[in-house]
Amino acid sequence: MGKLIRTYLPFAANELKSQLAYRGAFYIWAFISLFGSFISYFLWMAIYGNSESGMIGGLSKNEMVVYIFMVYVTSSMVSIAISTWVGYDVVEGRVAMNLIKPIDYRASLIARALGNMIYRLLVPGIFIWIGLELYKVFVLGMAPVSVTTLLAYLLSVLMSFLIYVLFDFCFGMVAFFTTYIFGLRMAKSALLSFLTGQLIPISLFPLWAQEVFEFLPFSSMVYTPVMVYLGKYAGSELAWALGKQVIWVVLLYVLGSIIWKQVTKRLVVLGG
Repeated sequence: MGKLIRTYLPFAANELKSQLAYRGAFYIWAFISLFGSFISYFLWMAIYGNSESGMIGGLSKNEMVVYIFMVYVTSSMVSIAISTWVGYDVVEGRVAMNLIKPIDYRASLIARALGNMIYRLLVPGIFIWIGLELYKVFVLGMAPVSVTTLLAYLLSVLMSFLIYVLFDFCFGMVAFFTTYIFGLRMAKSALLSFLTGQLIPISLFPLWAQEVFEFLPFSSMVYTPVMVYLGKYAGSELAWALGKQVIWVVLLYVLGSIIWKQVTKRLVVLGG
């Protein structure tokens, strides 16, 4: 285990340094994403203002406020698009070099994504979370998050991160067949923003649709950790939510291994 950490820790450290070096571009992305969260906030406040019931989809007005901004914090941490790196490696011909190195290509990508996640947690994730907690307690009059709930949320976020990057690794393998996947990545991002509960909480969908989401990994990427943070899962329900995330981590890891073996069998490298 120690050797594994020593091998792949530099990938995470280098990615963290890269984010620090080019933080201007990240700040612009973070601001645009946060601006989108405020648009969602005003939209939902208008919906609640015209609703006869104080609850929509099992969420009160105050809970929806927390949901909107915790979705931003969570998605910014876990949504690391490693398929972008895979696509660049394919286009620029770096795949062959990665194959001859004594490292696991997928593990190196996950390590890089971890460095990126740590940066997003520190800037701006933790500041927005603290601001949200203060607003929740002193303005909305809600109880602060408990230590137990916070620990469960962090564990769920870690599982969500692994689910997302392992899924994105499988998606990135498309680059070996199409070479250029920019358009597909845009379509994937738009679809995931819907399927993960970023745009609309999954609890607002019809019951049959919620049951379908139960058998897909997408709800475990963002919706599950946010609902854990809101305290909507407890006891056996919390254990099942976390257990389902672990199951998807294992399944996506196995699926990625199978796809990677098939891809490397048909890989042809030109030049010398």
